Amino acid sequence: MVEGKNEQAVFPRKLKMGMVGGGRDAFIGAAHRRAAMLEGDVELVAGCFSSTPEKSKASGKDLYLPDNRVYGTYLEMIAEELKLPEGERIDFVSVVTPNHMHYPVAKAFVEAGFNVVCDKPMVHTVEQAMDLIKAVKKNDVLFAVTYNYTGYPMVKQAQHLVKSGALGTIQKVIVEYPQGWLVTRAELEGSKQAAWRTDPARSGASGCIGDIGSHCENLASYITGLELESMCAHLSTFAAGRELDDDGDILLRFKGGAKGILTASQICPGQENSLRIRVWGTKAGLEWIQEEPNYLLVRSNDGPEQTYRRGWGYNCDAAKAATRLPTGHPEAFFEAFANIYHNYCNTLRAKLMGVAPTEIDLDFPTVVDGARGVYFINKAVESNASDVKWTPAEFVL
Repeated sequence: MVEGKNEQAVFPRKLKMGMVGGGRDAFIGAAHRRAAMLEGDVELVAGCFSSTPEKSKASGKDLYLPDNRVYGTYLEMIAEELKLPEGERIDFVSVVTPNHMHYPVAKAFVEAGFNVVCDKPMVHTVEQAMDLIKAVKKNDVLFAVTYNYTGYPMVKQAQHLVKSGALGTIQKVIVEYPQGWLVTRAELEGSKQAAWRTDPARSGASGCIGDIGSHCENLASYITGLELESMCAHLSTFAAGRELDDDGDILLRFKGGAKGILTASQICPGQENSLRIRVWGTKAGLEWIQEEPNYLLVRSNDGPEQTYRRGWGYNCDAAKAATRLPTGHPEAFFEAFANIYHNYCNTLRAKLMGVAPTEIDLDFPTVVDGARGVYFINKAVESNASDVKWTPAEFVL
């Protein structure tokens, strides 16, 4: 294990994971499973993997699960799992359905007392988000939202540099996420992902901003710690006939005076997952690129450009704890996802044992982060529809 890696709390068994969604041919469900089990301390034991019992059973066979732990509906899953003694039932459930099912599924499990990991965006509406916060608190469960880009070691190093004052007072943030996969009507060409992500009933109030713009908001918030004050959003739909936005540009004003630009697009040919963030303070600036995730660039007027690299001892404790391999061996998407699950599971083990989790264990996106993301998405839609230049966007619990 790399020096600085956070050891899990001593626990007598693997944590038992359940899953709702993520059946055959589901990319994100497979990513969640691989991430959760990467450390070898979690096992998938149950699930409701599809919207039909037949497909769910077939997916369960693919995953070598016993028939009696593969359920036809998520409500059946809750009822049957509750019949099992503690230690045999699932310790947490991962919700990886299309967006419109996040709220009913997550809330049902929370109200039944199960811990939850939910894909983003957490829910459709601000009202649902606030209701879920109340339910999590009332039932004393552990809830995470998988904004996975905050799991990268160099993102954690970037946050550390901001917190330590190395950049000075933050004045400007530019975060962008161009993709090209929806430049044509892929939803009419057999793409299952495109079909539900461009459908308002399943995706929510926004397409592009809800899908990848929300990652931009979360990444900027995580690294800088800045809170939004207001925004001016311009959302566009370039593909004729598409119901949701496939492109968006948003001017941001933060509390304290910092300014920002957030741009996300899915109609940029040749772009894959080109998430990039640049942050400038009064002393220096930094840049991180998701497609080159093991490097963090820092620039100032007082010396040459610096490159921080994953795996070196000069990085902060959180970056070290998120690193599995020695220098020169690339780590990327699955490992970042796994870091979210690892910290969540360490915190869950601590909770089950009645001990305090470490600060590093607690470094994962919570239900509050998920709610802030939902608020951001809906405020962007509101701003786009408004004739007023600046839309208030302060998130208050």
